[in-house]
Amino acid sequence: MLSAGFLCVLIGTFLGLNQGDVVSDFSECLKYFYKGKVPQWGSDMPGAARLCQRFQNRFHFATLYDTHHRIAVYSAYIFEPSNGGGRENRWFVEPQLVNQNWAGEMREGYRLEQDYPDVYLGERQALNEDFTHSGFDRGHLNPNGHHAVPSRNATFTLTNVVPQNPKLNQNSWAKHESMLAKMFSAQCDKAYVLVGAIPSADNWIVKNNVKRVNIPEYIWNVYCCIDRNGSPVRSGAAFALNTEQNVVEQCTLSEMVSFLQQYSNTPVGELFQNQCQ
Repeated sequence: MLSAGFLCVLIGTFLGLNQGDVVSDFSECLKYFYKGKVPQWGSDMPGAARLCQRFQNRFHFATLYDTHHRIAVYSAYIFEPSNGGGRENRWFVEPQLVNQNWAGEMREGYRLEQDYPDVYLGERQALNEDFTHSGFDRGHLNPNGHHAVPSRNATFTLTNVVPQNPKLNQNSWAKHESMLAKMFSAQCDKAYVLVGAIPSADNWIVKNNVKRVNIPEYIWNVYCCIDRNGSPVRSGAAFALNTEQNVVEQCTLSEMVSFLQQYSNTPVGELFQNQCQ
């Protein structure tokens, strides 16, 4: 459980921008939240940036990003059966986290650095080099395997990944994502999903004696399945300690709210409209 003192350290400048990807609210990409209900969880965090993730000139999902810890609070998306392909070798960054006047389309970090060689891109976001030789995977929150191209490609933005223990990322969590994909395809007309991370108190990827990217204590997700009439048919949740313990714990939405409440000084509230009931 995080202390009140730690929660007060969630500092940074709120990016109240109203254009492109970095937005003052999620109105441009509200469709990725069930019935347009944006969770209260994390919304009042100082340093929170709302990203409508734009790739190839259209939105693909939404992310609430913690610019202090340089990891996502959560990504919100609608499941799509995968059509293969779209395994990117590139890693994208969010230009408007560097300069609000830059274009809103996610860009490959290497190319953006070439365009602006005198500008440091990593003040408010993680960079690809932060993960190099760190011992941690670039763990997708919104998984590429839950999308068709080009949304699949768009998940390869560093604002959608966190430092994830390789054993967890490549084993139990990957199996959990695969299980969800099969269940969504078989039982849901549409599935709304939130996948998030809970930052650790003081565990970071450190580069050149600088704390660069917080290593989350937990990874979590919740889902809401609806039928053709838009009525909820099932919901669920899961979380995993981000260690080699490599165990995913299943729970209900209500249990997840209680779990998240341990890490918040304000009420977590509903994760989906009427808790997907």
